Amino acid sequence: MKITTRNSGMKFRALRKAVTIRSRLQGRVYGNYERLLEERILARSLPEHVAIIMDGNRRYAKRIGISTEEGYLYGAEITERVIDWCFDLGIPQLTIYAFSIENFCRMDEEKEHLFALMEKEFEKISRDERVHKDGVRVKAIGNVNLLPETVREAIRKAEDATAHYDKFKLFIAVAYSGKMEIVDSAYIIANMVKRGLLAPEDIDEATISKHLYVSEIENGSSASVAKTSVDLLIRTGGEQRLSNFVPWQALGNECAAYFCAPFWPEFRRIDLLRAVRTYQERADEKRQHTLSRIVQLIKTFS
Repeated sequence: MKITTRNSGMKFRALRKAVTIRSRLQGRVYGNYERLLEERILARSLPEHVAIIMDGNRRYAKRIGISTEEGYLYGAEITERVIDWCFDLGIPQLTIYAFSIENFCRMDEEKEHLFALMEKEFEKISRDERVHKDGVRVKAIGNVNLLPETVREAIRKAEDATAHYDKFKLFIAVAYSGKMEIVDSAYIIANMVKRGLLAPEDIDEATISKHLYVSEIENGSSASVAKTSVDLLIRTGGEQRLSNFVPWQALGNECAAYFCAPFWPEFRRIDLLRAVRTYQERADEKRQHTLSRIVQLIKTFS
């Protein structure tokens, strides 16, 4: 029995050592691949506006056997990292889907946890050294009046604390509905027509875009112009749908879409890099298609 136990212990230690060595080798290969991918991406044009549907917090929590609240906490940590990754790469504008109008239908206990987390995260933004160091302008978009007063106050603090920045823009969609955003834009335009400030015949796509939630941001006496259209939309969690998120900005612009399997708390930097690569590949395809059409036109009329 002693010999058997000793042999079993030796086999276990040998197996653990082999697994450790393999993990280190995989880590090195993975790290080298990520660095190579980043180098190739940075050598080309980057998307100016990325929008992200952060899906899968609850399913991640269920899969690993933790509470839904803990799943959202893990997700919040990833959100902070992704914001840093985007701005480190040089992507100037990011819009993230934090809480939809439909989310108000969830259980009261879950909503309370989410509202507490929102309050905490917006409070953190207002005093985050990285936000101030990088010059990140933060703005909540959506019907924020539906949120608890404590959350609205935290939002005001974050917006006021970053109001003078213009290097990067971070839009956080809370109590948001893409359809309602278009309706609100139409209401503003109709009111302008009623007051004689705008002629009906002057209304075009640019007019609607200018009055969406993501448009001009007041900055003291001046306005900081945000890019309304979305270049790249990312959704995690394996779902392939937009869930009423930035429909005008995304569909009207024919933006690149990247749907990936990892739940939001599992989202990695390399997933972001792959998404950006998808945008660049789509941009190449559009350019080649345009060039092909021009060549065909030249041949037709020559």
